[in-house]
Amino acid sequence: MRLRALLDTDALGLRLLGGEEELDRTVRGVMTTDLRDPSRYLAGGELVLTGLAWRRDASDTEPFVRILASAGVAALAAGEAELGDVPDDIVEACARHRLPLFAVNESVAFATITEHVVRQVSGERAGDLAAVVDRHRRLMTSGPTGGGPDVVLDLLGSDLDLRAWVLSPAGRAIAGSSATGPALSTAVCARLAAEHLAAARTGRRGPHRVQLDGTTYSLFPVRSSGRGPASASAAAAASAASLRDARETVLSDWFLAVEADAGDWPEERLDLLQGVTQLIAVERDRRDAARTVRRRLAQEVLELVQTGAAPAEIAARLRVAAPVLLPGLGAAPHWQVVVARVEWDGGEIEGGPVAQSLLEEILVDPLAAGPEPSDRIAVAHTGDEAIALVPLPAVSAEHDGSETGLLADTLLESVRDPLSAGLDGDGRLTLGVSASVHSAEGLRGALEEARHARRVAAARPGRVCAAGHQELASHVLLLPFVPDDVRKAFTARLLDPLRDYDRRHRAELIPTLEAFLDCDGSWTRCAARLHLHVNTLRYRVGRIEQLTSRDLSRLEDKLDFFLALRMS
Repeated sequence: MRLRALLDTDALGLRLLGGEEELDRTVRGVMTTDLRDPSRYLAGGELVLTGLAWRRDASDTEPFVRILASAGVAALAAGEAELGDVPDDIVEACARHRLPLFAVNESVAFATITEHVVRQVSGERAGDLAAVVDRHRRLMTSGPTGGGPDVVLDLLGSDLDLRAWVLSPAGRAIAGSSATGPALSTAVCARLAAEHLAAARTGRRGPHRVQLDGTTYSLFPVRSSGRGPASASAAAAASAASLRDARETVLSDWFLAVEADAGDWPEERLDLLQGVTQLIAVERDRRDAARTVRRRLAQEVLELVQTGAAPAEIAARLRVAAPVLLPGLGAAPHWQVVVARVEWDGGEIEGGPVAQSLLEEILVDPLAAGPEPSDRIAVAHTGDEAIALVPLPAVSAEHDGSETGLLADTLLESVRDPLSAGLDGDGRLTLGVSASVHSAEGLRGALEEARHARRVAAARPGRVCAAGHQELASHVLLLPFVPDDVRKAFTARLLDPLRDYDRRHRAELIPTLEAFLDCDGSWTRCAARLHLHVNTLRYRVGRIEQLTSRDLSRLEDKLDFFLALRMS
């Protein structure tokens, strides 16, 4: 399609700010980004949509526009929601580089523009293939509003004889073609996910070709428009290197797996599959937007629990949440809490949004196809930690004492291999799972239980680790029963010298000790969390050891400090 045609569609809310003489350029695709350097994702001919989060000041504009122009993009469309009017420096830079510039009205979602362009461009490409005009028309009109990804994939199967599946990064089948042959096995899904994540971490452009058991698959990344929680973090940290940007989305982006060798395909067929991934990305964005209410519910309940609100207040909030999470069930469910933490070496990336998106994907039965089952899970995040409220129908929790709900071992088994590939080299995922509780009074204990279980998992080797409430050490369970006078004597002996020193010197030894233990004694992770040089951290730890006559390299002394901090 031509750029000129975009201005003729009032519903897109586009206003031309410059480049009128270039409006006959051809648009071959669309991309949404707030990265300072999106060149690795550009193939040329795109309409680039941006919310301008990459722009800290006017000096950022020239490099960004130069990158787009060098990549051969068709035009830039800047949203007005963040800064109001598009800044003059962007208008001037686009004029210098002969790059057409549009302003996007704040009332128009980028997803609306994306869907329109994908449909128009894909329809025009289909017109170039006289033998398959009808197939392309049906394919593009069956997008997000015409039956979802399954319908699109069924058309690929029936008309192009291509078996295809949309998979999550943990290897769960989101959608698949039912027109040809049986579904993929969970083992194959997990292996494909591992291959996709490993390739995505290298930054190579898709599709990625993989051979499993004699069958060749081509893996096409499905990148969201940039409006989800994980990419919001990417926008805030847009000055980072491209590897950092990849780490913020690699564990949450879906991908399209096609049973074929795309290396032999003509460009027209590759373009068609890229159009399919963009349609699926629109569906993904809509699904993420629908999760907003559940995320807000989780955040509200979590804040009530952590601030010590009355059980009656928490119970009232849960009664509101139950119909949203379990529609059609009259009784309030039982609940489980799952805590996840994603940590990258260096500590400069906030892991909470990544962990939130990840929990929403993995806390679903791997055999459950489609996005709907994950809509029954509410996940909040804070810092590097994500916390999920998992509702269990009351009938399933009223057993004879046997274990019900999510099990840490089962959860770990389903996601360990693919996610380890995505974290390989510099990342960790640790998970803690609580027992089920049936009242608001039990929710705070379940949260603490899940957090303790996650710490148990963090002490284990491996990129992906999980622990359940059954594995909690006895000292954690016994802490509430320690008499107050014993608590005070024990904590005073260990912590009072540090508190006194902090008061006199403002040395922050107590926060340093807490962070050091929470990072499992890792010097690099702790220094990154505290924004200190490792030598400064070593000096502080040495001062702690000197004041207390303890050795933080010894397990017994670490445990004593842990208990003292817990009881103080």
